[in-house]
Amino acid sequence: MIASPNIYITPEEYLAMEEKSTVKHEYINGYIYTMAGALDSHVTIAGNIFSLLRNHVRGSGCRVYIADMKARIESLNRFYYPDVMVTCDARDQETPGYKRFPCLIIEVLSNSTEGFDRGDKFADYQMLETLQEYVLINTKKPRVECFRRNDDGLWILQSYVGEQASFQLKSINFAGTMTELYEDVNFHALESEKPENNMA
Repeated sequence: MIASPNIYITPEEYLAMEEKSTVKHEYINGYIYTMAGALDSHVTIAGNIFSLLRNHVRGSGCRVYIADMKARIESLNRFYYPDVMVTCDARDQETPGYKRFPCLIIEVLSNSTEGFDRGDKFADYQMLETLQEYVLINTKKPRVECFRRNDDGLWILQSYVGEQASFQLKSINFAGTMTELYEDVNFHALESEKPENNMA
């Protein structure tokens, strides 16, 4: 996350700016933060899970979005760009530039953003009443962490680890394998990748 000049802008000004901008920005309570690019492994994993989920929900009324679609958290005055997001709520078809009612949000971890994804961003996402699952995907080894909201409103973690493992996303009744999720990811090459200094 790269802070932009401390000039307060309204949500409406932010949305108008993003429509014309060639660079993505996330919006936190009136201030914008520039997002930069991601490494090969991050982009590959995000593309793989998007493809799997898009095929899974086809014809169901649910929609899957990748990278360029904003999640709006109105109660906190925030807009984020999840790596992958699924909404099954018809009200989200009324807002082409952002979605307010996702049931599933997925973030692919990177060195520079892991703390934020696990901490403040996760806390912010919890304010979305329709959100049932929040998923973190590791880029360094086969590991999927799925946080699920139970009937009491508590978030319960289930982890899936190992190349031979399968994983479930219960919010959309999906089951997949690590082999599919990490297709074309070279874990040995990741050891030589430099730490990222960007928001992804």
